[in-house]
Amino acid sequence: MPEATAPAPAPTTSRSRSSVLAIFGCGSAALVVACVLVAQLAWGSTTDFPRVAPEEMADRAFQRSQEAYDVMGFTRTVEPGVDDIGVSTENTLGSGYCYGGGLLSLDETVDGAYRMSHRWALDRVPAGRAVPGLRRLHQHLKENGWEVTSYREGGAAGDWDLFVQRDGGDERMSFTWFPDREYFMGGATGSCASDPGWEDGDVGPSGDGLWPPVLGPAQRN
Repeated sequence: MPEATAPAPAPTTSRSRSSVLAIFGCGSAALVVACVLVAQLAWGSTTDFPRVAPEEMADRAFQRSQEAYDVMGFTRTVEPGVDDIGVSTENTLGSGYCYGGGLLSLDETVDGAYRMSHRWALDRVPAGRAVPGLRRLHQHLKENGWEVTSYREGGAAGDWDLFVQRDGGDERMSFTWFPDREYFMGGATGSCASDPGWEDGDVGPSGDGLWPPVLGPAQRN
């Protein structure tokens, strides 16, 4: 009588990971490698953000704007706050949520994780100030490690835009000038960070409610 064949060893891949493969329809051998990669992305979640206080991240975002403001050659001072968005001057901070990086957790916020941004705007910006300033800023950012994702010169009637990023998009800046209204807008968004002071039960993104300093020409010795 032939000996019974020993049962094959159980696969080392976890049942949950196998379920993920099944979800993505990995039924044929030709798709195994690709599906394993997709499953790893789905399983993983990028939540290991650096622990940095919101005040420090807010300052970093503000300093990005301050640098751009100086390169543009603006000399006016802008007090914190905004009276009429899209019309008046603006100098404000904002905070948003950060999300897990896995494909199965894109809509899940990470407790204590946040992303600070700074927005600023000037009214009464004529072409003689905006056009050379924006061109100078465009060149300056390219030379200092920023990737220009979009740059448009709209002429006398169309809007002028400049969008840049670095570190794979973790940091971003945007600038728009509206010739018809002589209105200039700028903004800087920092990378995600984890608030060291976050406690269970806290609500809202960390850093919400912070105020920036006065925006104006840099003080030089």
